Amino acid sequence: MLYHLYEFGHAAMSPARMAANSTRLMMRNPLNPFSYTELGRNAAAAAELVERTTRRYKKPRFKLGSCTVGGESVAIAEEVVWKKPFCNLIHFKKAMPDGARHEAPRVLMVAPLSGHYATLLRGTVEAMVPHADVYITDWTDARQVPLRAGGFDLDDYIDYIIEMIELFRGDVHVMGVCQPGVPVMAAVALMEARKNPFAPKSVILKGSPIDTRVSPTGVNRLAEERGTDWFRRTVVTSVPWPNAGAGRLVYPGFLQLTGFMAMNLDRHVRAHNDLFVDLVKGDGDSVEKHKEFYDEYLAVMDLAAEYYIQTIDHVFVKHLLPKGEMRHRGHAVNLSAIRRVALMTIEGEKDDITGHGQTEAAVHLCTGLSDAKKLHYTQPGVGHYGIFNGSRYRTEVVPRVMSFIAEHDAGSAALR
Repeated sequence: MLYHLYEFGHAAMSPARMAANSTRLMMRNPLNPFSYTELGRNAAAAAELVERTTRRYKKPRFKLGSCTVGGESVAIAEEVVWKKPFCNLIHFKKAMPDGARHEAPRVLMVAPLSGHYATLLRGTVEAMVPHADVYITDWTDARQVPLRAGGFDLDDYIDYIIEMIELFRGDVHVMGVCQPGVPVMAAVALMEARKNPFAPKSVILKGSPIDTRVSPTGVNRLAEERGTDWFRRTVVTSVPWPNAGAGRLVYPGFLQLTGFMAMNLDRHVRAHNDLFVDLVKGDGDSVEKHKEFYDEYLAVMDLAAEYYIQTIDHVFVKHLLPKGEMRHRGHAVNLSAIRRVALMTIEGEKDDITGHGQTEAAVHLCTGLSDAKKLHYTQPGVGHYGIFNGSRYRTEVVPRVMSFIAEHDAGSAALR
């Protein structure tokens, strides 16, 4: 019912949205003399704000185009190299000049499945692709997955990661950004316990909630206080017709976005107020920066309910992985089984989403790894997003990650 009310509200706003867009176009038309007046600029700015705050944002695209390798501009093409109902694996293939070779380590980025699309990591990919052969998980909006495709839970998520890692036959480094930390570590622990010859060379975790009992944030406390049943009763709903996934139980992206916005509501209000002022002034650069950020931030996807509820229960309420109580299809998940795969954890000094020490906990839980195969780094002066996006990420985090990868890139997991 909740989803149907949301759709009804969106449809009810359609006339106002179309009227606002028409007003914006009319007041921006250079042939309209009112477009040069203060009143006209204010009307156009107000109309654009109405249109932007009531529209539904589509899935963004990476659109990287090219990168610089060895001083030369190299074109980048996206190709899907693995496909399942709930995820595609995208390869950012570099078109090197004829005869040229670019020996680069393979990096599998596991993007968060927490409401936003994988394009949220566009900056992460853009900074890494000149130095590495990059692949990324492109999770599918559960709203678009037909019921006949079956369900998707945390066990399926772990199976997906194992299958993707095995594609590289041991020649890959896995990077988990935020949410994927627990399933990535579980997948690697299972591969190690089974002596899988295709285990990755290393794992890099960024801002991942491995043990949310450490420095709990407001989000962590909410999960524990409410409990799993509250989330199941309150935020799970079914996808309405005519979406491809009609009837599927999901945690809707619009609810996740509402939670994100509420955490920093004053900041978002100021940002939209600044947008209005910049539109009136005609400050094109500031307007474009705002649009680029919010076109990405406001584009959200639905999560399969069984996956979402299991994640809340296992990771944020019961803390099964750090307690050594997590199981995957009946098999124990024990991080001490990891002995060959090097591990790097990265945190942001000012992270208010994943508390300080929650990611580093993985280093202490992997008791089977030697100190030479473990490294933790805290990036000063940045919050959650600063460890995978922005200037400090590019200039300080990326070089450290690439140095760690280079140190552990020789040979393959199958030979170690």
